[in-house]
Amino acid sequence: MDRILVTGGAGFIGSHLCERLIRDGGDVICLDNYFTGNKNNVRHLLSNDRFELVRHDVTTPYYAEVDKIFNLACPASPVNYQYNPIKTLKTSIYGALNMLGLAKRVNASILQASTSEVYGDPSIHPQVETYWGNVNPIGIRSCYDEGKRAAETLFMDYRRQHNIKIKIIRIFNTYGPRMDMKDGRVVSNFIVQALTGQNITIYGDGSQTRSFQYVDDLIEGMIRMMNTGDEFTGPVNIGNPDEFSMLQLADTVIRLTGSRSKIVFEPLPQDDPRQRKPDISLACERLDGWRPAVKLEEGLKKTIEYFDQLLGNRLKENK
Repeated sequence: MDRILVTGGAGFIGSHLCERLIRDGGDVICLDNYFTGNKNNVRHLLSNDRFELVRHDVTTPYYAEVDKIFNLACPASPVNYQYNPIKTLKTSIYGALNMLGLAKRVNASILQASTSEVYGDPSIHPQVETYWGNVNPIGIRSCYDEGKRAAETLFMDYRRQHNIKIKIIRIFNTYGPRMDMKDGRVVSNFIVQALTGQNITIYGDGSQTRSFQYVDDLIEGMIRMMNTGDEFTGPVNIGNPDEFSMLQLADTVIRLTGSRSKIVFEPLPQDDPRQRKPDISLACERLDGWRPAVKLEEGLKKTIEYFDQLLGNRLKENK
């Protein structure tokens, strides 16, 4: 039985990962400081003997005997990471240092959850892992973009200097149940606005594109990446290459929710990428034939159902 540490384990993605690892027979320590994570995301796991929840901030060292580490801890939405940009940068860098130090101490394999944001506003399309990116190092998004880039550097240097067993994945836009309805991400924004009858806000003219990956597909990719041989470190893109404009996404959400919401336009935020689409050739080749299985409408229906139930429960609580 593998003993596995998941930092940021009470977050949206982390909670799904903990659930999957336990289902696969792992013994899981979930580490979270609840800055953006939520205990409700893992409450259903608390009664499981193979799950342990620890409140801890990865900017300070943590000690445990583990076989594998998934380093997910870091606020990932612009609303959250811009709230305290210095804290965000410290989480990426100190968190990576502390977890790499732990991996070195106990000889554990460690996976870094990096991001497509390392590509910045890309000048090539789709994005391949060999592309170095087009990132503004002093912009309002830099705390997240550059923090993740620095973490990748640390992982590769620990590999070269200490022969640590590392894995790096670059996560593209991911959605699904347990997203925070106030985190400012486009899928949660559009769904909540549609369900509550608000105007749906599109920043820019709506022609900018994203590729949306359902969370189950991401978790499958993460598990397969961790299980590859020690010689394959990545980085590797994990995302869905199906590309949609913001207008297409808004129209789809309105149709699936049956909402009467209207679309309104606001100025595009600073450094917001115009295009984002992964080249997943490397993942398909090295991760045992992995490729996304959940189509956008199928995933949106599950996510809409989650938010509809969440909003209904909150309405009952306020009565």
